[in-house]
Amino acid sequence: MAFEKIELPPKYYLEYFQYLLNFVQKKYQHILNEAEQQFLANFEALSEDEKCLFIRFANRTGSFFRTEKLKYAEIENIPEVLKSLMDKGFVEALSSQHAKHAFEVLDIFSKTELIALAKMLNLETRGKASLKKEEVLDWLMEVGDWEEVLILLNENDFSEIHDLPHSLIKVSFEEEVQLLKFLFFGTRHGDMSEFVTRDLGYQSYEKYDEDKMVAYFQTRQEVEDKLKVSLAREDFYLMQEAKIEYREIFNWFMDWSETHGKELSEIAMPTYERFTLKVATYLERQKALDEALTVFRLTEQSPSRERQVRILDKLKNKEEAKALCEQILAEPQNADEHFFAEDYLNRLEAQLQKKKSKKAITQHLHGSESISIDLIWKRKVEMGVIDYYEQKGKKATFTENYLWRSLFGLLFWDIIFDTDTLSIHHPLQRSPSDLFKPTFFEKRKERMEERLQILEDFDATTVYFHNIFFEKYGITNPLVDWDGGLFPLILKLLEKLSAEQIAAIMLEMAKNLRENIRGFPDLLMWDDGEYCFVEVKSPTDSLSNQQLYWQRFFERINVRAKVLRVEWTKPNLDEFL
Repeated sequence: MAFEKIELPPKYYLEYFQYLLNFVQKKYQHILNEAEQQFLANFEALSEDEKCLFIRFANRTGSFFRTEKLKYAEIENIPEVLKSLMDKGFVEALSSQHAKHAFEVLDIFSKTELIALAKMLNLETRGKASLKKEEVLDWLMEVGDWEEVLILLNENDFSEIHDLPHSLIKVSFEEEVQLLKFLFFGTRHGDMSEFVTRDLGYQSYEKYDEDKMVAYFQTRQEVEDKLKVSLAREDFYLMQEAKIEYREIFNWFMDWSETHGKELSEIAMPTYERFTLKVATYLERQKALDEALTVFRLTEQSPSRERQVRILDKLKNKEEAKALCEQILAEPQNADEHFFAEDYLNRLEAQLQKKKSKKAITQHLHGSESISIDLIWKRKVEMGVIDYYEQKGKKATFTENYLWRSLFGLLFWDIIFDTDTLSIHHPLQRSPSDLFKPTFFEKRKERMEERLQILEDFDATTVYFHNIFFEKYGITNPLVDWDGGLFPLILKLLEKLSAEQIAAIMLEMAKNLRENIRGFPDLLMWDDGEYCFVEVKSPTDSLSNQQLYWQRFFERINVRAKVLRVEWTKPNLDEFL
């Protein structure tokens, strides 16, 4: 079947940008400042071609552009439009005030052009042609006279570097545009290309009533808090790339946290906590244990407490490590925390008794069933186990996380994407903003429990999944992996498990969706009478904490599941002769 090729109109990006501005004005009018309001008014007063050229700049990476490189067929008379944008303050010519952006300015030139520029500055360039562009750029930054460079770059005739009249410009209103995009997407990672992928049919989104979408940010303070955390995190990554000494990074982060971290809005806290974990993990990898411990203590977000225990143990502070493990066991955030704390306390007890201790996952793995299969399956062990069962007259197939995630996503589809939960903020959302937050289940608990009652009627459940599967097929849902074999696999699951068992698993997932959508067994094996979920482990593989978590949970609700260790036998070469 041939699909009709979709072509976007020449000025498609104008429509997208205009939609974004209108959407932000409608939802965030109350928190836009004077500069942003003025930008919106000035932009609206531009001609269509002026808007288009400015958007072309705003959607590209970087702040500086070479006008001789500008070629957009849909914009007539670019030089005239560019001059008009300059007169209206939407772009500005390169000047001495841009010296602080020297690296960014030079980065828009090729290596050959940079070497030519160095020659014009009477710099010795022997051996530079063999360097990478980044190395030439670093060298030029060290030795260049920036006043002289700017004079050269501002000259009208720059034919020694290229054949066309030269002009360098910087786009204006970057902060305003960045803020407006941030308000629309709710993140610094949002990209206008998401409109394109949608309209070309590469991505399909759930459809929402725009009037029911709510602003992600309620106050200006929330916007500024989340934005400054995001920008600080980007600064941290740049400092690592620049190989700044770890003590300097530690001092910078602690000063930043002391100034900004204590009174952040609730909406910015998850971003701040992830940022904190990144910094602490970096310090731990640098063997700066005292500094890493200090930073880890700023958050309890997993895996902070586990890392603290490990560091305290290395620092020979076992009493504090033990006390922290007892706190973890009293209220673990996830399976990793629970089993880590359990194993650590068991190890301390074993040391007192001068005995050896085994991790819970190791004990479970060593006590599990084992089979022998041909070594030819070494690189695809699960397929080897499927073959093993099929030779015994049983059927087996891959399930792992995708079956349970997809079942959850389909069963609760309308509840997940319900705009009444106040977690849908723009039309390009792949998921509600609270999907992996503790409030996700709190908001939906009553409706989810009501939906689970449908499982008690097998026929009604089958009809429901048939309708939702084919109605929503292909629409983006981070929980659902669209696959031709998914629907019959769901039917097999409904056949083998009771309504109570499926409901128990769905509710357990919902309580901590971030953690509990992983760790499910690899395979489902069945025949006419029996079934079993099988976690396959090769001789070099280990069991994860989350996998043990689900093994134990399945056991509690009488769902048949096991860990299956695989041992290798040499292939029977006679079969291939």
